[in-house]
Amino acid sequence: MLLTLFCLFVAVVVVQFLYYIVVFGKFSFAKPQTGTPKRIPISVIVCAKNEEENVRTLIPLLVEQNYPQFEIVLIDDASSDTTLDIFEEFEKLHSNIKLVKVENNEAFWGNKKYALTLGIKAAKHEYLLFTDADCLPSSKDWIATMSSQFTVEKTIVLGYGAYDKIGGSFLNKIIRFETLLTATQYFSWAKLGKPYMGVGRNLAYKREEFFKVRGFMDHMKIRSGDDDLFINQAAEKKNTTVCYLPDSFTYSKPKTSFKDWFTQKRRHVSTAKHYKIFDRNQLGIFYVSQLLFLLLPIILLAFQFQWIAVVSIIGFRYIFAWISIGFAAGKLKEKDVMYWFPIIEIVLVFTQLNIFITNTFSKPVHWR
Repeated sequence: MLLTLFCLFVAVVVVQFLYYIVVFGKFSFAKPQTGTPKRIPISVIVCAKNEEENVRTLIPLLVEQNYPQFEIVLIDDASSDTTLDIFEEFEKLHSNIKLVKVENNEAFWGNKKYALTLGIKAAKHEYLLFTDADCLPSSKDWIATMSSQFTVEKTIVLGYGAYDKIGGSFLNKIIRFETLLTATQYFSWAKLGKPYMGVGRNLAYKREEFFKVRGFMDHMKIRSGDDDLFINQAAEKKNTTVCYLPDSFTYSKPKTSFKDWFTQKRRHVSTAKHYKIFDRNQLGIFYVSQLLFLLLPIILLAFQFQWIAVVSIIGFRYIFAWISIGFAAGKLKEKDVMYWFPIIEIVLVFTQLNIFITNTFSKPVHWR
């Protein structure tokens, strides 16, 4: 029995090696990225619902972007606060701002995808760049940097949506590490020609890609997924690329309580079950390998079975995982979270297990 568990443990570490070095290495060990400046007209799309505080900060930063031709499409999704009033104020001040007012629709009530669809149809330019109302671009060259990755063939650009650093907060390190790991995964698979998700905090694509798959119609009834389910359906090797230049990042305010973050992650996990079979399987295999890597050594060491080999394998695994994610962290300006890697990994693995169990018995709450 113990020999079987030991063999399984070795197999798990081999699987982890394939993920961290072979798959994630496509991004982690990639050469520094460059971009070719473009002058294609861009429509920046922001959908907001009750975001009065955030939009006052965001819109001036968008208006000040260093780009020759762009419009800002502001979508008010039936807000009950002063979001619409703020949008109207900015619309009067800037000629390149277009306002889309969304009223509650009985068939699509509370569905962000319906509001985004109206915004996409209202945009006058073919190339679209998306961010959320609670996000801020990292520089005045955000539009220029994201659009620099467009080519005739590459009409979908996956960007990085980071979270602000909060000093002295371990939860903040967990959130940023999880975001780093997720980005490493979707950037790597995109580079391997198997893109499976993107984040609405920082995402760009040509409008024709939206209409090729009938927009969000195939998953309109699923409240979440305006970003990852769309990418899972529309993105492929030929039309998708990534952008990880620092000027292309956006930054959001992270959750400050474990409960709020847990609720947010429940929504994300519930959406992933609608991915294509291959994508669900590769994500599932990676997670199971992480869980077994933590559990199997406990049993083997408890019985002191081949303990020298077990400890050596554990050390080997942490070295290659640390190197791979460490290089990715350098590209995405998240190096400080790597000091806590082993501890954060344990927390994340068992949090995901908790989320899976919780989602099995109750449904998470989505955009309202």
